[in-house]
Amino acid sequence: MAYNDTFNYQRKRVFIKHKICRFCADSSLKIDYKDSKNLAAFTTERGKIIPRRISGNCAKHQRMLALAIKRARNIALLPFTTAKIKTKEYREL
Repeated sequence: MAYNDTFNYQRKRVFIKHKICRFCADSSLKIDYKDSKNLAAFTTERGKIIPRRISGNCAKHQRMLALAIKRARNIALLPFTTAKIKTKEYREL
């Protein structure tokens, strides 16, 4: 019993700062597939869409953001992937 009491006192409390959706917080921000500069902030260097748990978006805006990124990729405003080619033949040339 004494072990459990001392164990609880030794445990540190960690406060997690919850991320808020920037589109919900500022209603003037709009998600548009033609705005590639803002959409690029939600993609990695390799072209992947940043997940909701990291970006802090709500589910509604994350779905809208993913759709806008996919539309921008289809009309070549955003890249699908990076241009690095890592093949053996490419290195020999």
